[in-house]
Amino acid sequence: MTGPKTNERPGTRATLRGFHMSASKARVVLNLIRGEDVTSAAEILAGTTREAADVIGKVLASAVANAVNNDAMSADELYVSAAYADEGITMKRFTPRARGRAGKIRKRSCHITVIVSRLDEDRLELLRVARSAQAAASRSRRVASSRRRGEPVPAAQYEPSVDVTENEVGDTVGETESETQSETEVAEVGVADEAATDAVEDAAHDDEVGETNEDDTVSEHTTEETN
Repeated sequence: MTGPKTNERPGTRATLRGFHMSASKARVVLNLIRGEDVTSAAEILAGTTREAADVIGKVLASAVANAVNNDAMSADELYVSAAYADEGITMKRFTPRARGRAGKIRKRSCHITVIVSRLDEDRLELLRVARSAQAAASRSRRVASSRRRGEPVPAAQYEPSVDVTENEVGDTVGETESETQSETEVAEVGVADEAATDAVEDAAHDDEVGETNEDDTVSEHTTEETN
């Protein structure tokens, strides 16, 4: 025995007729949401990158609105009981090809139908438990984050915990003093070397001046003898 016909399936439906897309492309997206509750179906469509996802999302929202307004159902208790795409009219166009021939172009369309129904009691109870657990977990995370923001940061977090003994402190101070003394000695040696270098340069300059004076005296004596 075959199942119910397409137009005899129970539930509240919404149909989009003559959408310019092939039925095979629309069926790929419809297979993702068939059997899911309307909340999960909307999330799946929002995360799908196919072109048909936006249009099917609008059809799903229309079906949910029809169930709420016309049949007095709750949107939280609905699921996608059926979703299918039928082939619509095909527009035939032609494009020129080589040697005077023509290439055929088929612009297809489809009719998208989404049917929503009320969940049975067992599945509805499981869905309620899952949603309550999710809400409790979300609330606990928010409370924990707010408490962390409100608590003062302990001072130990800013001060490094380093254990230093008295011997290590003494060794550190001794090393520092020895380094300072060594730097002082090096500076004194540098100053002494600079003083010795200046004295040698002054002596050399005095010798040069003396030799210059002697040469001038000899040249004067020579000039007087010549006269």
